[in-house]
Amino acid sequence: MAHDILKDSVEAQTFRASVLIVGILLGGVLILCSYLAPLLPIFSDATFESEGQSHNFYAAILALGGAILLGIPIIVHAAKGIFKHAVHMDELVALAVIAAITAADYRTAGVVAFFLLLANLVETRTALGARASIESLIRISPTKAHRLSSDGTEELVNPTALSPGDIVRVRPGDNIPADGLIVSGETSVNQANITGESLPVDKAVDDEVFSGTSNQAGVIDVKVTRAGEDTTLGKVRHLIYQARQTRTPIMRLIDRYAGWYTPTIVMLAGIVLFFTRNEGGMERAITMLVVACPCALILAVPTAMVAALSCAARLGILIKDVSTLEVARNLTAIIFDKTGTLTTGKLAVTRLQPAPGIDGAELLTTAVAVEQMSKHPVAQAIVRIAAKAKITPPEPVEFQEFAGKGVRGNVDGQTILVGRKTWLVEQGIDMSVMSDPDMTEPEGLSTLFVTRGSKMLGWVGLEDRTRPDARKALEDLREMGIGELVMVTGDQWSVARRVAREMGCTEVQAEVLPADKLELVAALKRQKQTVAVVGDGVNDAPALAAGDLSVAMGAAGSDVAINSASIALMNNDLARLPFLIRLSHRTMSVVHQNLLMGLGFIVVLLILGAMGWVKPILGAIFHFTAACVVIFNSARLVRFGEELHEPAEEEPKPRVEAVPVS
Repeated sequence: MAHDILKDSVEAQTFRASVLIVGILLGGVLILCSYLAPLLPIFSDATFESEGQSHNFYAAILALGGAILLGIPIIVHAAKGIFKHAVHMDELVALAVIAAITAADYRTAGVVAFFLLLANLVETRTALGARASIESLIRISPTKAHRLSSDGTEELVNPTALSPGDIVRVRPGDNIPADGLIVSGETSVNQANITGESLPVDKAVDDEVFSGTSNQAGVIDVKVTRAGEDTTLGKVRHLIYQARQTRTPIMRLIDRYAGWYTPTIVMLAGIVLFFTRNEGGMERAITMLVVACPCALILAVPTAMVAALSCAARLGILIKDVSTLEVARNLTAIIFDKTGTLTTGKLAVTRLQPAPGIDGAELLTTAVAVEQMSKHPVAQAIVRIAAKAKITPPEPVEFQEFAGKGVRGNVDGQTILVGRKTWLVEQGIDMSVMSDPDMTEPEGLSTLFVTRGSKMLGWVGLEDRTRPDARKALEDLREMGIGELVMVTGDQWSVARRVAREMGCTEVQAEVLPADKLELVAALKRQKQTVAVVGDGVNDAPALAAGDLSVAMGAAGSDVAINSASIALMNNDLARLPFLIRLSHRTMSVVHQNLLMGLGFIVVLLILGAMGWVKPILGAIFHFTAACVVIFNSARLVRFGEELHEPAEEEPKPRVEAVPVS
């Protein structure tokens, strides 16, 4: 009965579980009274004969009432499954209850039904608990929002009434009602429920905040960019629910043979009944039907997977398909994009080198005129330095962006190109000015060349720092036996070699285009490697789609990142990656333990039941015990990796000073 747990609302499931508890208690009391009635003098004399045995009348009536009360839900559920062609294997216990009632063994029927319903109740409450643990992470949107009107007055509205462009005021202690950008104020925001970060994050004007996160300190005004189901929280909620509906290969294998299971068990019970009909054959057959109901086997995989999903969600790891947990433990190669993955992705302009006769301000103004239209990290770095220099760029027309190469736009009738040297050469730009010794590109800097009307204006040098935690994460991956740790980037070889050396990568590929990344993934797969691709999800979508496993970093707030990969890390902590692999190993270990226990329970007790060494009531108790063991074994996964959630000492933020523009 708990198999339908994912289909209804929590309220409906809780109501059904409450009704089930009342029914179990009433039926259990009737069965208990049937055992006590013969012991009471007032009832002890009321007896009758049946099949050569003496029975207490009141005990039989009480037992029959209990058996009917407890047996009806099981029989009705089994009948519904048969009519809907959705066999859940509870039909075996329904047959056992019917057989016991037919044989006038009402106590056995009642006790068997009692323990099956008790097992189903434990399943239901456990599933509700697992669902609640996930929803506690994602059902955190506030129920109100303080929207500011044009005259500055506040209006209390439901968050669902918000739309992009609205301004909302968030006070200390309030949950942020929508995704947006801070337009005034400074604060610290606890966004652990979205990104899994253990420490609050300082936020100021122009910083992004997410729906459902908690404002800790100051009053902030937030301009809404996404509301309702379009928020990061809404997408996470949808994808977690979707992940719980997916199935692993092991689950599909069990489903494939489920149709044969019930007829096979009924046939075996019929054979035992035929050959032992004069030696308690009915009792043996009933026992076999009871112990063969594979609750423990059915629960083996889904309980472990739901617990693993809950564990991952708590740490900001969004798993879209539970089958990826099986893939993660078999990884042999990982391809990392450099920018935004191994490095912070926060590029800073550290040098401007104008060509002879060109002013630095002119170089920067020309570059930002077209780069302001791009969302690439390089473009954003140029926009930031231009804002600091108080430059107001003109608006370009006919803007075009060429992935991995550069951007083009027209300003005042002149074509402006900003991009890699090789691309500019392809466009027929005269690069002779680069022969000047002052124009030589420094080692370790990313450079963008700027041209206007086919004239070289100079280059912009940018630097991207490596993540402090990335080196340790890659060391952990090597210790796990992953031999190929490859870094790919569209950046220059000098920059790529520096980052790869700091990270300890086994291989590096630089100055590659998106198509080259695809070929690298294909080459590793041809070598029979199981490949994971890790990127920021913005310009890595083709390569992410090609990997056996794809991981998007820093997915919070990015629709592209959330949708482009099979696993999304909501923050930029690479330590989540080795943890994910450890979680995969632990989850599959728990699954195999559960399957072994469930299968062993059925085989051993089928044999003992057929031999008459286990009675139906004892078989029902064992059935309940096995289901509980599997559930509690899976529940251990929920708290796995708690050490990653412990607050760490906050690292000082690096200071990046741009070279003054002259």
